[in-house]
Amino acid sequence: MLKIILSIVVLGAIIGAGVGGVHLYKVAQRNAEEMAPFEGKDVVARRLPGRTLIVYYSLSGHTKDIAERIQKMTGGELYEVKTAEKIKQTPWFYLTLRKQLKDKNYPKLSGSLPDFRQYDTIFVGGPVWWYTASTPMRAFLQQADFKGKKVVPFTTQGSNVGTYFEDFAQMAKNAKLLKSASFNNMPEKYDHAVDNKIATWINSL
Repeated sequence: MLKIILSIVVLGAIIGAGVGGVHLYKVAQRNAEEMAPFEGKDVVARRLPGRTLIVYYSLSGHTKDIAERIQKMTGGELYEVKTAEKIKQTPWFYLTLRKQLKDKNYPKLSGSLPDFRQYDTIFVGGPVWWYTASTPMRAFLQQADFKGKKVVPFTTQGSNVGTYFEDFAQMAKNAKLLKSASFNNMPEKYDHAVDNKIATWINSL
């Protein structure tokens, strides 16, 4: 009986590893196809008129990286959304997030919101959790009123944005939404292409 149980466990692990490997391969292929048009050239982003603010929430650092690249290209100001209590990536991390999303019980934020009246264009970015906006970003959007300003959403994710942008549009009060952009978490070899993608996006606004 024990041998049968062990065999089932081993078989499950092998199947899981195989499925995970196939998924990672497909993601890598999609990334290569997506970034191919941005390879081998230098795109210069034009400076947007007026003052620019880049709002972001980042847990692992991917969204922070994109926000900082936008900041360098636009000359804007950065504002980091921070939670009052540090979010820890525990083994039950995603179960906690799922419950927060279901109950609409989002983490409390620290600090005061920026004065949006000072800015003409506001980029707002965050990671995709459970195929939607992260709970800290949702907490931010609950408090924010963009007062008719131009708002540019962006995301970072493993491979799938889910309903992030549709959900963002519903929550972003009084925002004039401009063209959004999503950025998969990619290895360093794509750094130049990512910069070109950001610059192309900024030039399209």
